[in-house]
Amino acid sequence: MRLRRLLVLCLAALALTACAREAPRYAMAPQAQPRSDLDMMMYGAPAAASRTVRHAQRAVPVQSGPAPIVEDAGTYTLDAGDKLRIVVFGQDALSNTYAVSAAGQVTMPLIGAVNARGMTTQQLSQSIAGRLKQSFIRDPSVAVEVETYRPFFVLGEVTYPGQYPYVPGMTVQNAVAIAGGFTPRASKSRVTLTRTYNGVPARYALPMHYPVRPGDTLTVGERWF
Repeated sequence: MRLRRLLVLCLAALALTACAREAPRYAMAPQAQPRSDLDMMMYGAPAAASRTVRHAQRAVPVQSGPAPIVEDAGTYTLDAGDKLRIVVFGQDALSNTYAVSAAGQVTMPLIGAVNARGMTTQQLSQSIAGRLKQSFIRDPSVAVEVETYRPFFVLGEVTYPGQYPYVPGMTVQNAVAIAGGFTPRASKSRVTLTRTYNGVPARYALPMHYPVRPGDTLTVGERWF
């Protein structure tokens, strides 16, 4: 009888020890499944942070300045390096090809320097007509068109970095191809573009299909691995 009681006591002690070491139920829940409010109810475990929060904490490059604007042919604005064909109807002495100077002006006979920077061709034609009308021509008719766009620049990890003439409809990919393509060390996913807005340069990391404008500077960086 005494031996039986001793065996019963030993078995009871072993059972209590196993219960004390049993892990909480929520620790046994499958780790591959995201925990939710249902986990809290079933296992007593705190709910995991949502995936949205985790994505929000991921580092994202921040670009300063205004968003890039794709200008169409009707809103193209002039700047230094553009060559213009200016025709004053009935005035052959004034009709000629003029270059926009580094100061952003075109200089014509009789009226001198006329500001062109930041203007469209239509705005410049109106400005020239206004200057001519003041004292020289009673009712001038002026037409302005871009004969040669100002160049763009490709720098960094390309075969032939430098200055290139602009062709309408170009993209970043076309510009890199004109510069001889990427070097073996180049980062091929994105290119940094520097574009001037109202005299203030702004930089953006852009995809390969993004349009290039006259005067843009593209910089191809070096990949890290």
